[in-house]
Amino acid sequence: MQTTSPATAIPEPATPDAEIQLPIEGMSCASCVNRIERFLRKTPGVTEANVNLATEVATIRYVPEIAGLDELRAAIEAAGYEVRPLPQTADGVRASLVDEADAEAAERAREQRSLGLSAAVALAVAAATMGLMYAPALPLTMEQLAWVLIGPATFIQFWAGRRFYRAAWRAAIHRSTGMDTLVVVGTSVAWAYSVLVTLAPSIFRAAGIEPQTYFDSSTAIVGLVLMGRWLEARAKAQTVGAIKELLGLQAQSARIVRGGAEVDVPLEEVRVGDLVRVRPGERVPVDGRVVEGESAVDESMLTGEPMPVEVGPGAQVIGATMNGHGTFMFRATRVGRDTALAHIVELVRRAQGSKAPIARLADRIGGIFVPVVLGLGALTFGLWFVLGPDPKLTHALVAFITVVVISCPCAMGLATPTAIMVGTGKGAEAGILIRGGEALELAARIDAVVFDKTGTLTRGRPTLGEVIAAPGFSASEVLDIAASVERGSEHPLAAAILARADEAGLGRRPVDGFEAVAGRGVRGRVEGREAMVGTAAFLKAGGVGIAALAAAAEAASAVTYLALDGRVAGALPTIDEIKPEAAEAVRELTVAGIEVWLVTGDGARVARSVAAAVGIPADRVMAEVLPAGKAEAVAALAARGLHVAMVGDGINDAPALARADVGIAIGTGADAAMEASDVTLVGGDPRAVATAIRLSRQTRRVIRQNLFWAFGYNVVLIPVAMGVLYPVLGITLNPALAAGAMAMSSVSVVTNSLRLRRFRPDVRAVAAGSRAAVAAT
Repeated sequence: MQTTSPATAIPEPATPDAEIQLPIEGMSCASCVNRIERFLRKTPGVTEANVNLATEVATIRYVPEIAGLDELRAAIEAAGYEVRPLPQTADGVRASLVDEADAEAAERAREQRSLGLSAAVALAVAAATMGLMYAPALPLTMEQLAWVLIGPATFIQFWAGRRFYRAAWRAAIHRSTGMDTLVVVGTSVAWAYSVLVTLAPSIFRAAGIEPQTYFDSSTAIVGLVLMGRWLEARAKAQTVGAIKELLGLQAQSARIVRGGAEVDVPLEEVRVGDLVRVRPGERVPVDGRVVEGESAVDESMLTGEPMPVEVGPGAQVIGATMNGHGTFMFRATRVGRDTALAHIVELVRRAQGSKAPIARLADRIGGIFVPVVLGLGALTFGLWFVLGPDPKLTHALVAFITVVVISCPCAMGLATPTAIMVGTGKGAEAGILIRGGEALELAARIDAVVFDKTGTLTRGRPTLGEVIAAPGFSASEVLDIAASVERGSEHPLAAAILARADEAGLGRRPVDGFEAVAGRGVRGRVEGREAMVGTAAFLKAGGVGIAALAAAAEAASAVTYLALDGRVAGALPTIDEIKPEAAEAVRELTVAGIEVWLVTGDGARVARSVAAAVGIPADRVMAEVLPAGKAEAVAALAARGLHVAMVGDGINDAPALARADVGIAIGTGADAAMEASDVTLVGGDPRAVATAIRLSRQTRRVIRQNLFWAFGYNVVLIPVAMGVLYPVLGITLNPALAAGAMAMSSVSVVTNSLRLRRFRPDVRAVAAGSRAAVAAT
């Protein structure tokens, strides 16, 4: 069976569309996401656009002949935001994945430091302002104190709050609003009112209003919102841990052979075809094929395989794996962005930047949320000014500020993407590569799993069962003669016979007059005796009856017969060995309440035997099914109202994988199967299917919790900020407390998503069969 690497788990688009990911600067809430997506989707040539608030990345599919990078950048700028440039090397070439990750981490670190400094200064000024305003024995009148506070408060308003003004102005000139608009409106009203009271208190006294400043509120709001964003930025940085850990596996340099000498060069200078030397304890720098030497390589960091893999001339080695005790030389076959590690990183990055269907609800609400809040704030001001107690203007002003400050679309925008980032990252760590948020959400709803047999529940390669000898012959004699003749054959069944013979030191007898009959068998003379090795039809055509051994191997996938001098001598049944973990995989899914089916193109007898061995009921077995029939079987289950996952590894499974709600490809399988799938299991262990579904369900649960909190927060606290409790309990909400609640709502959503980092898959479920998953095609 054809094997492949995780690189093929990232399919090329099925349409002429191209895909690009652009880092966005200036986003702060779900309304920003909604606005950028709307502007991009209106751009001619753009077929799809998804913006992720947590990663601050726009993933855009477009037709290059119609739209280019300039048009995409212009659309984002027209929405009021900017595209951060991609990191490049000194010669203008796009930087490596590691350089990109380092640049992104450095940018995030700078942003965190800036937020932290601004928040600390603003909160310090706010604390000092409150201390002076409420000090019991301060020898200053309120008017004198206002002149003391106006300077620090103004500095905080326009220095620490400058990022809010920039973003709000950018949105305003494009006739839009966002979270920053609410902060700017709320703090500016508080600051401007306080400045006016400080400069002209007599005007207010003449109107019967006691002059009162709110410098404490304006500075506290700015400080608390910045503190919330700082905490949010720190928490978001932890959600990208999977990519950082994967990139951390990569070697920094390579030892290549040039002109007979070994030279250490930076990793980015390694080219396809270079000879690379790897010494004991070193990481393999890039993908390649061994040409000299032997060793054992630990691939567990990429594949989950717990045991080191023996490698020698001709064997594949994968970049980022750890060499053991030996030394070897290999020729580089994939470097840079073409390595298996790079493709896994790219797949994880795309998945983390994707969007689940449930997220679109939050985006739609976020798009209209800020104008609604401003309307509610204006309504609140009017009601308090008309119906509120004296001083009416003061109460109306405080209520307005509180309403616009407490409203938080940030939490709605972060509810889904942060959970998807952590969930897909944990999946990658376990060897489960999930295409994106939609696949992650759909996998959580699965209630029926359809398994292909060959290569999925079985190893997918023939092995020889118990050799059966006819009367007058011994099993060892049958194996010895059959293997001797099969030495000249390249048939897969011959390989199974030869493998057993080699283990026993048999099959080396001289053969004369060798002849192969395509699709039937081989014949030759062994020590003067006429030998025929092949199918039942082959022997019958040669006049040899096999009735005595015809029922010898009931559970065999195929039987090879040996005849000597016109008489049947023995049967060599070939079986496709069931994976030892297959039964446990079926049991885990059944316990989870999921129907398990077996659909295979093999005969009914073999299918029933495998199903019985792994615990699939006989009434859930479909045998002798053609590729189109597998897709029809999936459709029939879906027609019953079931959400169906198809698990397969072959080209013939591709139609069913594409038809299923979730296609799950075994990573040891064919390219077409992976391209048609939504989830790829890097290893060949079917238990990872249950792990993937369990991870998806846990991620969906966290998303629902996040959305419940994000919506519930606003549903409960906006009415409180408007003053609904005042007529009954005499309670109103302070603007500074509102700012603190708003900041913590976003932090709580991100923190809840980080709980997914505690997800612990069964490491055994990602180990078996993983070697072939990272071997080149």
